Amino acid sequence: MGRDQAAEISASGVTVDVGDATVRYLLYGLLPSWFVPGLADWWMHRRTRIEETAGTKESLIHALMMTEVGIPIALTLRYEVNPLLLSVQLGATAAHEATALWDVRTAVDSDREVKPVEQHIHSFLESLPFGGLASLMCLHADQVKSLLRGGRGDPDAWRLVPRRRPLSRGYLAGIAVAIGTCVLLPYGEELLRCARTARRDKKRDRKRASDEARFRATEGR
Repeated sequence: MGRDQAAEISASGVTVDVGDATVRYLLYGLLPSWFVPGLADWWMHRRTRIEETAGTKESLIHALMMTEVGIPIALTLRYEVNPLLLSVQLGATAAHEATALWDVRTAVDSDREVKPVEQHIHSFLESLPFGGLASLMCLHADQVKSLLRGGRGDPDAWRLVPRRRPLSRGYLAGIAVAIGTCVLLPYGEELLRCARTARRDKKRDRKRASDEARFRATEGR
C-alpha cells in the first residue's frame, strides 16, 4: 500500500489492522478451506476404487497426513504461538510434505489412477500448511526470532501457554463438527472399506489355496 493510499484511508476514518485481518483470514478463510478439497480428494479415491488397488496402506497414509496437520492446528487453536509451537508446526509441515510424496508414490505403484483433477487437489492441500505457517510467522515475528535464538531469555519458550484471548466455544465447536463431518467420517469410511476388502480378498485367497491343495491331493491318489 502506498503512502497516498494510506493517507486516503486514514482521512476517511477507516482503520486497517493487518494483524486482525490476518487472524480473521486464518480462522475463517484458510482453515475452513481445507474441508472442501479434503472431501474432493476422498471422492477421487472412491471413484478410482482405492480399496481394490493401494487399499489399506494408502488409506493409513491418508490418516497419517491428517494427523500431521491436525495436531499443530489443534495446538494453535488452544495455545499461544511460541518457539515450541513453531517447532511443532515446522516439523509437522515438513513431515506432511514427505508423507504426501509417499502417498502419491504408493498410489502410482499400486496402479491406482491418479487423475489430473486429483493431482490439482493434492497441490491445493499441500500448499495450505505452508500458507498458514507463513502467515503465523509474519504475525509472530518476535517468536520466530526467539526460536532462532533457541528461546534464550524467554521462560515460556518451550512450554505450552494457553491463549491469552481464547477462541469462542462456538467457533471451536463449529470447527470440531466440520472436522468430524468432512474428515473423520469420510476417511473413516474409506479405511473401513479398504479393511473389509482386504479381509474378503484374504478369505478368497485362502479358499483358493485350500481348493488347489484338495485338487492336488485328489490327483495324487
